[in-house]
Amino acid sequence: MNGSNRSARRDAPPAPPTGNAPSSESDLEVSSHSNDLLVSQEEDERLAKELSLKEAAAHDLSHRPKRRRFHESYNFNMKCPTPGCNSLGHLTGRHERHFSISGCPLYHNLSADECKGKASTRDKQAEERTLSHRQDENRHSTRSQAPSDRQLRYKEKVTELRRKRTPSINKEQKDKQGDHRQSLGSSREPLLENITSDYDLELFRKAQARASEDLSAQPPLQPQEESDIFLEKLRLSGQVSEGNNMIKTIVFGRYELDTWYHSPYPEEYARLGRLYMCEFCLKYMKSQTILRRHMAKCVWKHPPGDEIYRKGNISVFEVDGKKNKIYCQNLCLLAKLFLDHKTLYYDVEPFLFYAMTESDSTGCHLVGYFSKEKNSFLNYNVSCILTMPQYMRQGYGKMLIDFSYLLSKVEEKVGSPERPLSDLGLISYRSYWKEVLLRYLHDFQGKEISIKEISQETAVNPVDIVSTLQSLQMLKYWKGKHLVLKRQDLIDDWKARETKRGNSKTIEPKALKWTPPKGT
Repeated sequence: MNGSNRSARRDAPPAPPTGNAPSSESDLEVSSHSNDLLVSQEEDERLAKELSLKEAAAHDLSHRPKRRRFHESYNFNMKCPTPGCNSLGHLTGRHERHFSISGCPLYHNLSADECKGKASTRDKQAEERTLSHRQDENRHSTRSQAPSDRQLRYKEKVTELRRKRTPSINKEQKDKQGDHRQSLGSSREPLLENITSDYDLELFRKAQARASEDLSAQPPLQPQEESDIFLEKLRLSGQVSEGNNMIKTIVFGRYELDTWYHSPYPEEYARLGRLYMCEFCLKYMKSQTILRRHMAKCVWKHPPGDEIYRKGNISVFEVDGKKNKIYCQNLCLLAKLFLDHKTLYYDVEPFLFYAMTESDSTGCHLVGYFSKEKNSFLNYNVSCILTMPQYMRQGYGKMLIDFSYLLSKVEEKVGSPERPLSDLGLISYRSYWKEVLLRYLHDFQGKEISIKEISQETAVNPVDIVSTLQSLQMLKYWKGKHLVLKRQDLIDDWKARETKRGNSKTIEPKALKWTPPKGT
């Protein structure tokens, strides 16, 4: 036994000295057992302490640099797109700031304090509704599904509120709504009072707040799987096959845009599903981290080339495809994501690009562009035209078209867009040609109208003029001659719409500082 104890003591770490030495063999045996127990207990405590320290170190990341989220590091560029809004408050009344129209109190004709008051009212109503539901559940069994007295009273109250709806809008309210629409346009929500009952309007406001709350609860950048539905629609329509790599979304400035068509980006980028782009130099990147680092050092705040037009915060830059090849190639690849018939991607040297921007404190943001050949034998004044999706339906498309015809007037040429046009492009051009012809006929004081004179004054191709007159049913064939009928009803309708719309989105010819380029 003594031998085994001695071997155990050799294997174990040395025990701390005690006050008394063993006086007999039995004392030695008891002492050796107690030392062994003490050693094993200390060993367990040491291992447990080391394990707890490792776990604490694994959870303690204070020694590491804090990684900011993309929207936190990039929010120096983020602001509410509503004109005149300082991004303070939120439609839900639960947040101090917002960066989208869906959460903008100003867009919804409210103040931040009003939104907070409505939020507290909704919370109280929700608590009362929850409490009443519990009482109803306790009072009614599963077999008795008749409405409670509270539910019956509420139904009668709703019916009475809906009866109080004003049957029609009076003239004063119509004038108020018209002034609101004319002064603010699409930058504010239309006035909804007196259109329906107060109860239904309040329900609509609650639905808006609920939708805004759901949107704000989502992360700023959605997972790539969110755009699978859009890709599936394109596959079902035959526009994209199963084997094609397609970029589903792009992060462009403060916007995340769903793409419409396939664009021939390099394979390593196309298979990612989402691209991150610098909105100033149009460089495309693979991740938000790379974009954040790029934005920290990118010195570009506007397109390259010469600024040939400026009115207010709208500018147009002329970019030579030969001098700024990379930028123009990136612009064409970006445009192909939203254009079906575009075929030009890399051979950009024979073209000039005209990029329209909207400026603010952070830089000149790309609104749209059009390109034209330096030497076009068919006098095409536009080869490709695009308005960025976030700026569509705001009048910028017509501004681009009008600017292209302004250049044709300076060149003393008659222009026409290159075919085929995209669906949206064809709609925009037809609307523009109609507006040009009606304006010309409104100002025309003579008796005989010549299509050639219209073409020379407006720079619109005679073929486009004839097709537009036919669509307006203003061109007739009588006694061997083609006659242009001046339909005063169409002209009056156009003039009324023009007066109501205002002139906020128009091209000012005097603001153009440009001479036609000579040669290539």
